[in-house]
Amino acid sequence: MRWENLSPDSAHSRADAALFGAEAVVTRTFDTPEFRGITFHEIWARSIVNRVPGASRMPFEWTVNPYRGCTHACVYCFARKTHSYLDLDTGLGFDSQIVVKVNAPELLRRRLASRSWQGEHIAMGTNVDCYQRAEGRYRLMPGILGALRDHANPFSILTKGTLILRDLPLLRQAAEVTDVGVSVSVGFTDATLWRTVEPGTPAPERRLDVVRALTGQGIDCGVLMAPVIPFLSDRPDQLRATVRAVAGAGATSVTPLVLHLRPGAREWFTSWLARHHPHLVARYEQLYAEGAYAPKWYQRRITRQVHELAEEYGIGPTRTGMPRRLRQAEATGPAGATGHPADGPTQLTLL
Repeated sequence: MRWENLSPDSAHSRADAALFGAEAVVTRTFDTPEFRGITFHEIWARSIVNRVPGASRMPFEWTVNPYRGCTHACVYCFARKTHSYLDLDTGLGFDSQIVVKVNAPELLRRRLASRSWQGEHIAMGTNVDCYQRAEGRYRLMPGILGALRDHANPFSILTKGTLILRDLPLLRQAAEVTDVGVSVSVGFTDATLWRTVEPGTPAPERRLDVVRALTGQGIDCGVLMAPVIPFLSDRPDQLRATVRAVAGAGATSVTPLVLHLRPGAREWFTSWLARHHPHLVARYEQLYAEGAYAPKWYQRRITRQVHELAEEYGIGPTRTGMPRRLRQAEATGPAGATGHPADGPTQLTLL
């Protein structure tokens, strides 16, 4: 592990110092049902506002990610590869070895107050979910949202977590002074598929309850219909059921994204597929033969079907509560790899 030799008195390498600062990493486990089998590595980060490289096609320049690893344990999660940069396992380790940047709120407040900061949009939930289960214990997001509110700094959040409702008062306060965008990720409504492919997440209907609650409080909330999983959630009747449920929850938009399988995620997903749906392995090898993304014809077909259903049910593909440049980019789908020196390389997308 990158920090296994660190202690309060030890000398850091240049790379470790860039990641963790001068304090030791504290490793904790909690013997409670919701955290059994999970290890938390509490680190003191050097920085928390990370710049997206210029080569990326992402619609934002800055991100905040208070956690690494994710107990949502989605078998397709693109961010699995990021765990390898800390010599952590990208399979079960990604699900159970959670890095917590305990000083994230203080670092953010300091950065927003600096003279060099120009008030740019900050995206959250773009690497791992900032409202995953760990947030219930560490409560980093209230401090983060409070800093953004106090500096009237625009931001967006993407989540599968219901815990965001805990911070509804802060979201409402922030929305009064700046541009706030919220998206909830609901790729499908099939309960059987959900239990195996997203075992640590709230059920799809609970996530739609979040959409309902947010819009009921005047906060525009769109749904990122991601991922649409080839041969498992892409039948016309499945797409219709999901869009109908999204519309019923009052979402201001629904934007489909087809499953993509980058290194790290690809191996873990393929392993899962071989156990649960072995008859599909060859079909996936053919569909993803050219790389991480499904062919353009397939992506366009799914996008067209979902947009037609969205029109039928009275919702649009783009969200009114999001800055225009983000709405435009979201409608065209995600883009490639990004990284930032303060937090090590990472792969970034709207999932």
